[in-house]
Amino acid sequence: MQLPKKLSDKLESRLQNNALRQLPISKGLIDFASNDYLGLSQSDTIFHKTHQFLIDNNEIHNGATGSRLLSGNHKVYQQAEDYIAQFHKSESALIFNSGYDANVGFFSSLPQKGDLILYDELCHASIRDGIQLSHAKAYKFDHNDFEDLERLILRNPNTTIYIVTESVFSMDGDAPNLEELVQISNKYDCLLIVDEAHALGVFGEKGEGLVQMLHLQDAVFARIMTFGKGLGCHGAAVLGSPELKDYLVNFARSFIYTTGLSPHSVATILMAYQFLENNQENINNLRENIIQFNQQKILLGLKPLFVHSKSAIQSAIIPGNEKVKSIAKQFQEKGFNIKAILSPTVPEGQERLRFCLHSFNSKEEISEVLSLLGTFVF
Repeated sequence: MQLPKKLSDKLESRLQNNALRQLPISKGLIDFASNDYLGLSQSDTIFHKTHQFLIDNNEIHNGATGSRLLSGNHKVYQQAEDYIAQFHKSESALIFNSGYDANVGFFSSLPQKGDLILYDELCHASIRDGIQLSHAKAYKFDHNDFEDLERLILRNPNTTIYIVTESVFSMDGDAPNLEELVQISNKYDCLLIVDEAHALGVFGEKGEGLVQMLHLQDAVFARIMTFGKGLGCHGAAVLGSPELKDYLVNFARSFIYTTGLSPHSVATILMAYQFLENNQENINNLRENIIQFNQQKILLGLKPLFVHSKSAIQSAIIPGNEKVKSIAKQFQEKGFNIKAILSPTVPEGQERLRFCLHSFNSKEEISEVLSLLGTFVF
């Protein structure tokens, strides 16, 4: 059966603009594309410890059987949520099936009619989708522009205001000035929410995230920690007060009306957190590679191409879908998996090559990939 014409026309438009998304095929290339920053998805240690934990706790044969409010709330959930809360110096933690589910559940249920959501214009699609489902009004502020944010706050007095940002932005790899943002939030009695998806495992002595590294956790209303990046596993958690956790359990539809993660998935989260707590080698290697990448792009004269970033995400702006796809293909032919980020995922004219750095990338690989970039671009 054919698609309705409106839908097939939209696909054709993507094709004509050289922006049609297709599922990639793994080719065994050198990884500069995945969000597995610490390589934990490949960890034999975490795999075997997870299996042993399930045996020791009599959970080895249990599977996900329903919503956590019905039959899916396995005992390992409580152990994992308690550990996550302690690790992040939070009063409580609530696990969701994914970062998308956490953001949609949070933003669709917390802000109420008459409230106001002010979000950074580059916030992730999952945040935007959650906001669209909310009954609150919402306005975006210019990226990391707190004068623009204050202007919007002052236009809306006597209102419950939620300020939303990310500690590391997924397409640019840059970070807001969180200390200044906390000051603004406190000044106007706003509720600050920070998505830490791309900071977990990257910032902080043990990979706790940027908020905690800056000792700002007590000034933030809620943090969303996503595990599919630095932790290399499925799921996410909302960190906040016990009352916030109770509210989400009662009103977040993406939590209530979905099958809970299996004990194996939750145990993997717990083992990954324990790995962070007790092993700093991967984090140190990643930080050294970020420094190496930033130094090399300066030495090779490539710095003007890149968005300023001290994170594991390094983006070189190369306008035009066709051009950036062509360069990404050249990288793949040389054995490197580098992803082209096309419009409309990013604004037209802001197309880019997105380099994701990992603890397991070698210094030689970093030097070679940047040398190749210079030959491909200039």
